[in-house]
Amino acid sequence: MHRELESDKFHDECGVFGITSHKEAARHAYLGLYALQHRGQESAGIISSDGVQLFQQKGLGHVADVFTDEALASLPGTSAIGHVRYSTTGSSSLANAQPFVSKSWRGPIALAHNGNLVNSPRIRRKLELEGAIFQTTSDTEVVLHLLARSPIPGLDQALQEVFRQIQGAYSMLLQTPTTLYAIRDPYGVRPLCLGRLNGSYTVASETCAFDLIDSEYIRDVVPGEILKIQDRQLESFFLPPAPQKAHCIFEHVYFARPDSKVFDRSVHLSRYQMGLRLAREAPVDADLVVPVPDSGVTAALGYADESGIPFQFGLIRNHYVGRTFIEPEQSIRHFGVKIKLNPVKELLQGKKVILIDDSIVRGTTSRKIVEMVRSAGALEVHVRICSPPTISPCYYGIDTPTHEELIGNNKTLEEIRDFTQADTLAYLSLDGMKEAVSDQQDFCSACFDLNYPIAISQETPQKYLFEQVEEGEKESQEKAEQPGTLTPDP
Repeated sequence: MHRELESDKFHDECGVFGITSHKEAARHAYLGLYALQHRGQESAGIISSDGVQLFQQKGLGHVADVFTDEALASLPGTSAIGHVRYSTTGSSSLANAQPFVSKSWRGPIALAHNGNLVNSPRIRRKLELEGAIFQTTSDTEVVLHLLARSPIPGLDQALQEVFRQIQGAYSMLLQTPTTLYAIRDPYGVRPLCLGRLNGSYTVASETCAFDLIDSEYIRDVVPGEILKIQDRQLESFFLPPAPQKAHCIFEHVYFARPDSKVFDRSVHLSRYQMGLRLAREAPVDADLVVPVPDSGVTAALGYADESGIPFQFGLIRNHYVGRTFIEPEQSIRHFGVKIKLNPVKELLQGKKVILIDDSIVRGTTSRKIVEMVRSAGALEVHVRICSPPTISPCYYGIDTPTHEELIGNNKTLEEIRDFTQADTLAYLSLDGMKEAVSDQQDFCSACFDLNYPIAISQETPQKYLFEQVEEGEKESQEKAEQPGTLTPDP
């Protein structure tokens, strides 16, 4: 896809889905990934097991493009795990498409990962010095190497030993010929939930994957839990607890589908409450509340209901924009935005419009949307953002720009308003956002407040985030072990 189309949005990292004890495991995994397509559009893969060996199909592109009837027919067995990917660590290539499969003395093991391992560069260097040969540039591969090198014979105990060495955000599915493991980091940064489909168990990044196949949501995989699913039985082991929970609040702001339950809370309800609180904090006299689709829709409903200003779909999104398209030879103004959004002039002409969006990253797309709405005849354009200014990158599995590229980190509110050419601009407060998800303690909001719960370093792997840490952000080595620090490794 043309990079400009997505230049002012964060990209989620990945989505995972697993199912056990079902005669059509691979086809259900396909449907689960289809529901999770919004979490990654670069590649998709499924590993199935017949109880003896693992079978693999993966490719670049969307789920529906990768998995034909023939591909699914080549995935026999009653257990399967799947993955959709947007690269945050490692390049976009078929080699980095997951799930990964390793063959060692433990037998075949497949692994699918949603998140980012902050200490993977250090572990990888150590393994390479010891002779390990890596096949990918993904941080996920270090887990398979550590498992292969662990002398502990039992996989249950080996997993506990390996994940005590891993730091970062991870929701992982691990498949052997006979067993599926669902593993979540002790901070609980990324979502992972458990469901039941008749006598089968399902695991997914979001509950919307369960809805499509009529699987019943049971509970979230607990932070720090290693959940073993074998022979229709569940068994849990636990990693040492983290000092705090740190669920990614941006899952509720933007990433997750509004029909999902994430961190055991309705995403729709959270976004509606964000819009409602935004209307209280930043009211404005206007004629219409217009969402920037699709992520701004639910918050716009909350804003409209609280303000009493009518809600209208004044911008229509083209949902059929593919991964690539042919650009015109001659320059068309705002082409990158217009291929995706189109204003409804009959609704906007002569009106004072409130535009509701989830976030502003670089500001370039917001500026073009404001000009588009104004060109459609709007008298005034008031921008309202249902999250605080984004001032720092995420190092836990979200593709975000550098500090220098984040407009919220480099400009004042008035400067951002002037850049976007809006008549007025307001963000939801940090407290308002936290209140909207009804939890002041259990969420990571580091991209808004710099409070990083898991200590990170300059070399923390993240696409677009290899910038040098500025002098003003460096802390003393004594604080390196504390939550909230952003310091180089020794």
